Amino acid sequence: MMRTHLPHKWQLRLFGAGFLVLLLVAIGLLQWLSREYRLEFDWTQARRHSLSDASLAVLAGFQEPITVTAYASQRGKLRRAIGDFVARYQAHKTDLRLEFIDPDAEPEKTRTAGVQFDGELVLSYGDARENLAPNRLNEEQFTNALTRLGHRGERWLVFLSGHGEGSPDTNRNYDYSVWAAELRKRGFKTRVLALGTSPQIPGNTTALIIAGAQSRFLPGEVKELTRYLKDGGNLLWLHNPGPLNGLEQLAEALSIEFVPGTVVDPTSAALTGNATAIVIDQYRPHALVRNFVLQTVFPHAGGISLSGTSTEGDANRQVGDDNWKGEVLFDTRASSWSETGKLDGAVRFDKGSDIKGPLNLAVALTRRQTDAGNRKREQRAVVIGDADFLTNSYLGNVGNLELGMSLVNWLSQDEAFVSIPVRTAHDRSLSLSRNSQLALGMIFLVLLPVAMVASGATIWWRRRKR
Repeated sequence: MMRTHLPHKWQLRLFGAGFLVLLLVAIGLLQWLSREYRLEFDWTQARRHSLSDASLAVLAGFQEPITVTAYASQRGKLRRAIGDFVARYQAHKTDLRLEFIDPDAEPEKTRTAGVQFDGELVLSYGDARENLAPNRLNEEQFTNALTRLGHRGERWLVFLSGHGEGSPDTNRNYDYSVWAAELRKRGFKTRVLALGTSPQIPGNTTALIIAGAQSRFLPGEVKELTRYLKDGGNLLWLHNPGPLNGLEQLAEALSIEFVPGTVVDPTSAALTGNATAIVIDQYRPHALVRNFVLQTVFPHAGGISLSGTSTEGDANRQVGDDNWKGEVLFDTRASSWSETGKLDGAVRFDKGSDIKGPLNLAVALTRRQTDAGNRKREQRAVVIGDADFLTNSYLGNVGNLELGMSLVNWLSQDEAFVSIPVRTAHDRSLSLSRNSQLALGMIFLVLLPVAMVASGATIWWRRRKR
C-alpha cells in the first residue's frame, strides 16, 4: 500500500486552509458590496416595483431637497419596509432624505408632528408638509402626496350651481362627488357657487367649472361669467347636447360653436351597446393628453367647432377676435355623425339633416394675458361636449377619472402633474390550461421521481460490481 508523503499531506492541508480563507474573504467582500451597491431588476409585467413615468415627472418638478421623516418604532420590519420603498424615489432624486424617529423614545416630537400611527410619514418641502398614513404606503398615494407638496398656495375649483348642475358635495348619480373626492386627495379645494346668492366669482378661483347646466342663466349671471373670462379666469365647460340656456354670449366670447344634435357612432355601439356612448382611444398631440393612452367613454356627447373652421376643426388655430388659440383635444371616428332627429329605435345617417363626422368632442383654448403687475400669463379654457362622463355614474369607465384629473391639472397650469395613472398588476396569478396542468403534473410527480430512482439504482449497481 502506498502512503502519502508527509510534506505533501501538509501542503494539501495548507492549500485547503488557504482556499477556505479566500472563500470567506470573497463572501465577506460580496456581502459588503451588496450593502454598498444595489442592483435590481423588475421583471413584473406592469413594472410595479419600479417608478412610473408619471412619478418621475413629479420628482423632476422639485428643485429643492425633500425630507421624509418616518415615525416608526424599531419593532418588527417596519423600518426596513419603509426604507426599501423610499429608496425607489431616492434612486432618482439624490437629495430626497429619509430620517427615522422612534415614537416610543420621542413622544413629544411625535405629538408635535401630528403623527397618530406607528410608521406614519411626514413629507417636508420648504415650508409645506404632508402626512401619509402607513396603510397608504404605495406609489399612487406617495406620488399624490408629493404632488400636493409641490403646490404652493391653495387651488380652488369652483362648481357653478343653481341651474340643475351636478354637485361636488352630494352623492346622486349625476353629481361629481367621487371626482371631487379624488381632486381633494391631490390638493385641490372645491366649493359650490350660486351666482343668485353670491353674484361675484371669488378672485382666488383657480378654475370655474360649469357642468351640465339645465336651466336658463339670468342676464346678470351671464355678465359675471363674461367678466370673469375677460379678466383672465380659467374655465372648464362641460355641456350636454341641447340648448345653451343663455350662455350663447359665453360661447361667442370663446369663439366656439356647438354642433346641433347628439353624436352617434356604430363602431362605439359595438363596444358599449349604446349608439350614443362614444369610445375615444386616440388623442391629439396636446400637452393635456399627449401621454394619455387610456380609453375614455362619453355617454351623451355633442360636437364642437372652432369659429371659422369646419366641424373637424384644426389642430392648432387662431380663432376669434380676442386672440384665443384653439386646439382640438380629441374627436370622433369618421363613422360617426351628429344625429339631429329622434334617437328612438334604429338610428341611421340622414343626408341633408344629420352632420357627418369626425366631430370634435373637446377643445382647449389659450391666450396671453397681462395681470395687474404687468406680468404675462396664459389664460386657459377647456370645453367638452359631454357633462356626464365625470359624474358618479360614469367616472369608473376606463380612463374617465384620469382624464378628469388631467383637465384640472392643465387648467391650474401644472403640466408636470398631468396624467398620473394608477398601475395595476396583471401578473399576480398564473392561468394554465388543462393540458398544461397535466403536463406539469407528469413532469414533477412522475418523470422526475422515476428519473431520480433510476439514477440512484444505476449508481448502486455500478458500485456493487466493483
